[in-house]
Amino acid sequence: MFDILPVLAKLLALFILVPLVELYLFLIIGSRIGLHTTLAIIVFTGILGAALTKAQGARALAKFRLASAEGRLPHQEVLDGLLILLAGAVLLTPGFLTDAVGFALLVPPVRAILRDHLGTYLKSKIKIVPPMAQQAEESPGSGRVIDVEVVKDD
Repeated sequence: MFDILPVLAKLLALFILVPLVELYLFLIIGSRIGLHTTLAIIVFTGILGAALTKAQGARALAKFRLASAEGRLPHQEVLDGLLILLAGAVLLTPGFLTDAVGFALLVPPVRAILRDHLGTYLKSKIKIVPPMAQQAEESPGSGRVIDVEVVKDD
């Protein structure tokens, strides 16, 4: 069974530590380059991040459609799309650390490494069950056909 407490503890730590680190970086960088420059950088990276995310998201969607049209399972394209969506979310979040993570996720080689690790992790967590038709072929007594007729009793 999936134990939720370790996941909640990690999320709580993430939601406390990331804003603290961002605040620290705002104070340090802001004291060196000034308030207006710091705010301008935050706004600029948000706009740039949104534009890059939109462009890469459109490319990922096109690759997804191509894989589907070719009859391939678009698992890599789906993971790419999720990582691009995550990049967009953290790029819209004000902060230097989140911007660095977001821009890193938009770099295709970095995303490919993370996609492969995420794919391996998910494969270890997911059990694939054969379709019902395949199960019927493998079950004992397969090949027998039972002909039935439904009679409506009035």
